[in-house]
Amino acid sequence: MAATHSPMLRALAGDRPEQTPVWFMRQAGRSLPEYRELRVGTRMLDACLTPELAAEITLQPVRRHKVDAAVFFSDIVIPLRLAGVEVEIEPGRGPVFANPVRTRADVDRITAIDPADLDHEAITAAIRIITAELGDTPLVGFAGAPFTLAAYLIEGGPSKEHLRARAMMHADPESWNRLADWLSRVSRRFLEAQIDAGASAVQLFDSWAGSLNPDDYRAHIAPHSKASVIDLPVPVIHFGVGTGPFLGDMRLDGITSAVGVDWRMPLDEAAAVLGPDVTLQGNIDPALLQAPWEILEKHVLEVLRRGRSARAHILNLGHGVPPETDPDQLTRIVELAHAQQGLGA
Repeated sequence: MAATHSPMLRALAGDRPEQTPVWFMRQAGRSLPEYRELRVGTRMLDACLTPELAAEITLQPVRRHKVDAAVFFSDIVIPLRLAGVEVEIEPGRGPVFANPVRTRADVDRITAIDPADLDHEAITAAIRIITAELGDTPLVGFAGAPFTLAAYLIEGGPSKEHLRARAMMHADPESWNRLADWLSRVSRRFLEAQIDAGASAVQLFDSWAGSLNPDDYRAHIAPHSKASVIDLPVPVIHFGVGTGPFLGDMRLDGITSAVGVDWRMPLDEAAAVLGPDVTLQGNIDPALLQAPWEILEKHVLEVLRRGRSARAHILNLGHGVPPETDPDQLTRIVELAHAQQGLGA
């Protein structure tokens, strides 16, 4: 694992390094021409499960942008693929499942698979390659949170409102809880495999949590997300999109080291909600990556200024890098953040 004096790990521990650490969600691939060249002829999930390919894609943005952390190149549905679930990433759409999980019998079928039996060798092999090159730069592992995975599984693919998933919570809470419990164990095993192989921190993604109301999140989601990450031996970052109405609950009863904030809420307001003993991550608006540099620069400086309200701040986006982003914009953000001497300390 990376040295604990790295700016990223110091920030996760609540310290303020001399420079604000920065990495980007979805920095591995998408916008990089070297990624697109490498991916020619290889399907997304196959690339994730080819150790040499996954390692190279993970390392590309670290070399190009000089970010303070690598993020493992994978996908939140990979643990489901390892469990034998038939899923593919359709370009321009996202994960699509051949057999959605919608009935009690479907839940019985999928939860009969023991997460402890899943083979993570392709994952651990890739991470061993990655960490050998990274040195003191930490690797962030990640997994999907139970609700986001359930939303995909139940809907059969991407959805705007996740009506079927939200309906199951109330129409058949017993099946919902069995499915969510199983998904929490699947995600946990995926995270543990990454940590055992050398990941220095992990992030739990709840991309679709924003479709929930606060009461449903607290009653039906938070306990399962907490089970995914409690007592892990590395710092945990928890991120969701549209979670402002229940942002305080994203701390998962204080077990997270950092909470990721999307672009909708200024970081000083988020700090007031979350309190003084958690690090904030975020929250550059991904849309502004398409703006002229002088506009983006002003925005980044404002995010850094507001980030000083927290005990520590990790600069990131408020969601992922859009594929059409000019990679030079990301490099300039890193250079700008690192040039702000004294903003961290």
